[in-house]
Amino acid sequence: MMLLLDAGNTRIKWSVADSGAEPGNWRAAGGFEHAEAASALPAVLAAHPGIDRVLGANVAGPAVRAQLEAPLAAAGLPVEWLTATAARAGVHSAYTVPGQLGADRWAALIGARRLHRGPCLVVCAGTATTADLLDADGLFCGGIILPGVDLMLRALADNTAQLPLADGHFRDRPRCTADAIVSGCLHAQIGAVERMFAQIAGQPGALCLLSGGAAGRFAELLAVPWRHIDNLVLIGLATCAADPA
Repeated sequence: MMLLLDAGNTRIKWSVADSGAEPGNWRAAGGFEHAEAASALPAVLAAHPGIDRVLGANVAGPAVRAQLEAPLAAAGLPVEWLTATAARAGVHSAYTVPGQLGADRWAALIGARRLHRGPCLVVCAGTATTADLLDADGLFCGGIILPGVDLMLRALADNTAQLPLADGHFRDRPRCTADAIVSGCLHAQIGAVERMFAQIAGQPGALCLLSGGAAGRFAELLAVPWRHIDNLVLIGLATCAADPA
């Protein structure tokens, strides 16, 4: 049985799966804040005593990595941390320096390839939003990173004198400041995704795969074919488990 860990900038998501099970067919899944790792992770291990392998993707830095490794080491479980490489599990990287790609983006691309064999735009919307192009042959062609929705909202509130941390709604023609701010930030996300998708829009089977906690805030506003996938990074890690580096 495997424990999969996605250590993101804000939260840590996890799942437990049988070895060899179809990725996404979890025994259990959940999440916790960085500061909760010391108590939350032992609780996961206690609830699933058959865990004998741990795979993870970490973009939260060395301190969070250490917080996760300590209780796992105490249980005799080393972590196999994913790092981006030139190729793995049917995905090939065109990144200038493959190892500089974030482990979460690499895992998401691998998960996307497992789920969709046509050209796709892989969008992960969290603290940051990433939009990565994957062609029908499994080549990662490149992608973008931009601030996520909440980060955009906070940037306006923190760096302007008269714009609040808005709790507005998306409107086609906003008529109040809160709606104007929220609509502007969502337009930025939508526009970035749609411009990236335009590069593959004419190809057969082209699809946008959306994941991440903020994806639901703009998915319905997109004018491209899309599919929402929960925990795409974890699906990628599960796929890697059956494909040695």
